Amino acid sequence: MKIYKQFIPLLTMAAMTAAAFGQVESGSGVRKRTERPDRRRTEAEGAGPQVTDRMQGFFETREPHDADLEYMRQIYRRIDLTKDANTPLYFPEDVVDGQENLFRIILGLVVKGAVPAYEYLDGREVFTDQYRINVPDMLDRYGIYYQSAGSDRNPVYTIEEADVPTGQVLNYYILEKWEFDRRSNQMKTRVEAICPVLNRIGDFGGDTRYPMFWVKFDALRPYLAAQYIFLSDDNNLPQYSLDDYFNLGMYDGEIYKTKNLRNLSMNQMYPDPDDLKRAQDSIDNRLASYGKHLWVPTREEYLAQQEREEAARLAAERGDTTQAALNVVEDTPEPKRSTRSKRTTTKKKTSAKKPKVSSSSSSSSSTPNSNATKSVRRRRR
Repeated sequence: MKIYKQFIPLLTMAAMTAAAFGQVESGSGVRKRTERPDRRRTEAEGAGPQVTDRMQGFFETREPHDADLEYMRQIYRRIDLTKDANTPLYFPEDVVDGQENLFRIILGLVVKGAVPAYEYLDGREVFTDQYRINVPDMLDRYGIYYQSAGSDRNPVYTIEEADVPTGQVLNYYILEKWEFDRRSNQMKTRVEAICPVLNRIGDFGGDTRYPMFWVKFDALRPYLAAQYIFLSDDNNLPQYSLDDYFNLGMYDGEIYKTKNLRNLSMNQMYPDPDDLKRAQDSIDNRLASYGKHLWVPTREEYLAQQEREEAARLAAERGDTTQAALNVVEDTPEPKRSTRSKRTTTKKKTSAKKPKVSSSSSSSSSTPNSNATKSVRRRRR
């Protein structure tokens, strides 16, 4: 009986210790510790990165209000994966050490239902639930083999790695938006949507493009930010993600369409290849230089412009009015270190021509004051 009484305190202490390991104290009381799934193990099993609502909200871009925009234009570009600048989107063709190319990422997310996809309407895209695609119909349309499981309400589609047509996706269509914001006085460029394009041989021969579907870029950004790529064969260190690749404009895409009232492509508007190339370059130049013409020059830029105009005026007075000389003066760089030297040389040249003006003025003047012989016509104020 005495031995039993001695073991009672030991058993009580053991029970309290086990309860302490199974419970966690909080400010509101005592609660049980919940088991958290291993994130690394979950990603290794093929579920991919777990994107929460908070993480998704971090990558979403808020649409600016129309009252805040001074200028907006929608540009459609075609990204050719055969170009060297666009090869990071094509390789690796197969899954290598967890690395996937862009099409495998997009198709896997669309099939799982993690990212919605919308119909390709050829210039009249509407990203609403009304135009959301049906996944099995899309797979049957393009002949992609899949297996279905689950219930009718929650179907699950699985595609084997060998059945993913990565070798046939040689182009992407992207929808760019160029917006000039009045609040920040900046021209901003963002990718709104991406469309993978299948390249297959048509019924009558030749290469035919089949746009599959549109996916909003903001919905892809959390997954693209987790996939790092290297951009050059000289440096195999993956320093940028796929999200950086699009946001920094590292791709090389030609304009194949702009939003217009008649909904015409660039080939329809400019059938001649030379005219088409000039029109594409003209649009790119106008977009790149639009924001520059709206900036108010700084004090340094204003003074440099004044110096160039003064130098051009002096050259014209000397009789040096050739077009080549004027172009050299206008294209002269503006280093800050030579600002003082330009000013001093300008003053010397101006003072050297003052006696001619003063002599003419002195002959017409009858006052003996010496100050009256000095000309103030070109005095810098």
